[in-house]
Amino acid sequence: MNKLVFLEPNRIDSEPFTTSDIIAECAKVKHHAIQQIISKHEDDLKEFGKVAFEMRASETSKTNQSKKLYHLNEQQATLLVTYLKNTEPVRAFKKALVKEFYAMRAELLKRQTYRLELKPIRREMTDVIQEVDESKWAYKKYTDLAYKSSTGRNAAQMRKERNADKKAIAIDYMTADEINAVSKAQNQISVLLEMGMDYEQVRLMMLNRKFVGAVAGKIA
Repeated sequence: MNKLVFLEPNRIDSEPFTTSDIIAECAKVKHHAIQQIISKHEDDLKEFGKVAFEMRASETSKTNQSKKLYHLNEQQATLLVTYLKNTEPVRAFKKALVKEFYAMRAELLKRQTYRLELKPIRREMTDVIQEVDESKWAYKKYTDLAYKSSTGRNAAQMRKERNADKKAIAIDYMTADEINAVSKAQNQISVLLEMGMDYEQVRLMMLNRKFVGAVAGKIA
């Protein structure tokens, strides 16, 4: 079974949704029939938000025609499924859809929680940087180091990979696990700077992860 629930853009404040073609495929119903149901009950669906759609090139069309794919949020998708006959594929899809929406909500909640927990850690790192490094790009280079050492990508690479605007905040496009890893990395950088290390020493320590003895005890 294909992935059922999506985030576009995949950022911390996006709303999870599924699509009309996913519903058709998993419920074993023709996509045209799903489109007709959406059109017939559009006013009902609008009570739970805008009924969004996209035009996507049809893989089966020989004339390069586009097909209309609806994006339905959790409430809209749940309501739509009630309009389908309660066949075995539909029942199985209902259960799978509920599980995926729940998992996505849990992931977004973790992202938001870790994002809040990151704020005081980032402020602490900023304060330490101001005390030890007065260079123009000091904060950027240490932030990129935290990203690179924990996710393998700096802020610009993260934005490009996640199709984010060049001015977007990279952390908003990270998974919960990535945000948590960045939080730990920023805390470790603060400790290393407080111990008197310069940028090159901190960079080597973070990228090689060689924390031993007293250093390991302080940044654990």
